[in-house]
Amino acid sequence: MAKFSLKTYSPKAQINEPHFYILCKGNNSGKPLSEPCPNCFVLTAKTEEDKQFFYSLCFGLWKAKSFEYFLKGSVIPFITIGDCKQAINNGLEQAKNDLKGFNKSVKALEILEQQEKKYKETLLLINDAKRAIFYRYIKRR
Repeated sequence: MAKFSLKTYSPKAQINEPHFYILCKGNNSGKPLSEPCPNCFVLTAKTEEDKQFFYSLCFGLWKAKSFEYFLKGSVIPFITIGDCKQAINNGLEQAKNDLKGFNKSVKALEILEQQEKKYKETLLLINDAKRAIFYRYIKRR
């Protein structure tokens, strides 16, 4: 199975391998990101396919709240790099044991994310329509 490297993000560092970022502070710690932020780790993989696998794994772990167990801190919760690696390795071990089930879960999660995005767009359109209706009413007066 694929191997990965997890390091603290530094804007000065050049990253030539496929990579993505993982939020490490706040209640959304463990959330995979496509763009860096000041409080994140960078996960690098050997190939683009491995990167996609780990992104899906981290996204699933984050959605399942697997990183919450490792949160520390009372005011601003955070996850340490060691704990993040441990959570990913635990998830990797489970994915290895049932790769078919993991892939099925990833597909289902992608479909649900697409549906959620469509519903959010629909809600925005409904809000615009509500605003337009009331705006027309006010303009008539």
